[in-house]
Parts: sequence; C-alpha cells; structure tokens
Amino acid sequence: MVRAALLAALAFGTLAASASETPLQVFMAGDSTMSIKLEKDYPETGWGVPFSIFFDEQVSVHNFAKNGRSTRTFREEGLWQQIMDGVKSDDFVFIQFGHNDQSEHKKDRYTPPEAYKYNLRRFISEARSRGARPILMTPVTRRYFTTKGVIEPTHRGYDDLVREVAQAEQVPFIDMEKVTRHYFTAMGDEASKLRFMHIAPDLHPNYPIGVTDDTHFNHLGAREVAQLVLRELKAMQHPLAQRLRTPDPKHLQR
Repeated sequence: MVRAALLAALAFGTLAASASETPLQVFMAGDSTMSIKLEKDYPETGWGVPFSIFFDEQVSVHNFAKNGRSTRTFREEGLWQQIMDGVKSDDFVFIQFGHNDQSEHKKDRYTPPEAYKYNLRRFISEARSRGARPILMTPVTRRYFTTKGVIEPTHRGYDDLVREVAQAEQVPFIDMEKVTRHYFTAMGDEASKLRFMHIAPDLHPNYPIGVTDDTHFNHLGAREVAQLVLRELKAMQHPLAQRLRTPDPKHLQR
C-alpha cells in the first residue's frame, strides 16, 4: 500500500512537472487600465504589466490592451484579429473592457449597451472556436469616494452587462469592479490616492503642471491590482494559478 502511494505521488509529480514545462500563451484584450505604456506616460501603468511576470518561463504573456479602446474599436483596429492570429488551443485570453464603451460623449469609442454585450459574446465565441480559454472581467473601479467614505460605482451599468454575459456564456469570470472597489474603499481616500495618478506640479517631468487622475494606476496601484487578479485566479483554482514562477530561495529566507 505504501509502495502504491509512493508510485501515485511520483506519477502526480511527473504530471505536474510536465504541465509546467508545456509552452502556454496568455493574451490580454483591454483598455488603458490594462495596457503597456509609453515612457512619456510613466508612472502610469496598466495592471497587465506587472501581471505578465508572475508566471513560469514557459508562459508567454502578450498584452494587446491599448489606451482608449472599447470592444468596438479594439476589433475595428485589428487588435482582436492579431490575438486570433496568434492564439492556439489551450491558451488563455483575458477580456476586460467598459471604461471607453460607456463614454457616450466620446463618439469615437462609445458602444451602446446591446452592442457591448454582443461584442463580448463574440470575443468569447471566437476564442473558444480556436480552442482557447477566455476569462471575462468587469472593468476595474474608478476612485470616486462619496461623502460617506465609500467608492461609488461609475460604470453606469456596463459592469452589470459583463456579469450577465458571464452567466449566460458560463465563462470563467472575475468581478474586478467589485474586487477593486472594495479593496480601495477599505484602504481609504488618502492611502488609495497613492495608487492612482495623483502628482503635484513640478515633481515629474512628464507632468510639469501635475495630474489628478482617478482612473489610471501608477506603478504601485498596477502591481496591487495585478496581485488581486492573481488572488482571484487562486480562489477559483484556475489552471493559470498553477503556472507561477518559482521564487528565489533568498526571498523565502527573509
């Protein structure tokens, strides 16, 4: 019996090692809250940037998210097609839009609610048709505190549309609007401000007159949001949570 248990353990270890050595791609479709930034925009950082280094050497992360893009313009500009051209069976595709889709006053990106839902469903269907595994996400929160000291929802129902699509399509889903809103609310106004693009005048050459931006993250905010995404993946026992990089032994001794 002991021998059988030992053989089973060895077999499991072999399978786990084999899985970790399998090349895998992760594609990211989204907007500025996820995207890679130009140097002129630093310290603004999308959460997809720190997220990309969480995984083992056999996992390649391709961040196609881009500033100002909605579900409509992401497809119109060919960004989604680039993902479809590169994706393979068993790869993962993160899908997170909403900030720009809801911007009715910006006609270059606005997407009406029903079109938004249709676009999300189409992304999911096309990813699945290639054997890929989509992960749907609500847009991250904006940092708008009420007089009661809580962050108010600002997505005008577009987050609810994502929840509806996730339920209808039975797709792996992370409710990042709720996760980040609760996280930054618990942190409070002043501490959460340090995670967003708040820079006083004459402190940073990219922003000589300063900036007050409660939508976009700085380096710290992006890293913490990426960590929240990873926490949710672990909680749902998602396969990606089994593909994390091996920590440096020195870090374990601290």
